[in-house]
Amino acid sequence: YCSRKLSSRVERAPTTMMNADMDAVEAENQVELEEKTRLINQVLELQHTLEDLSARVDAVKEENLKLKSENQVLGQYIENLMSASSVFQTTDTKSKRK
Repeated sequence: YCSRKLSSRVERAPTTMMNADMDAVEAENQVELEEKTRLINQVLELQHTLEDLSARVDAVKEENLKLKSENQVLGQYIENLMSASSVFQTTDTKSKRK
């Protein structure tokens, strides 16, 4: 009876160790899977952020070009007004003194 009990314990010991090893491997795999999932989610979030920033840069560039064009038109308009106004005409002070 004692030898049977001892031999069954010896036979069960490797199985128990294998199960423990398999549980450790499964736990490690689960941790790796969770880490990969977290990294994938982080990459996706960063991609969306980059897309948003890129769209914002494009919008700002477009607005900048529009404002530059408007500034040129206003600048030309102001120049035309100044040239048409007698207040801004250059006067030759030397010829008037003579």
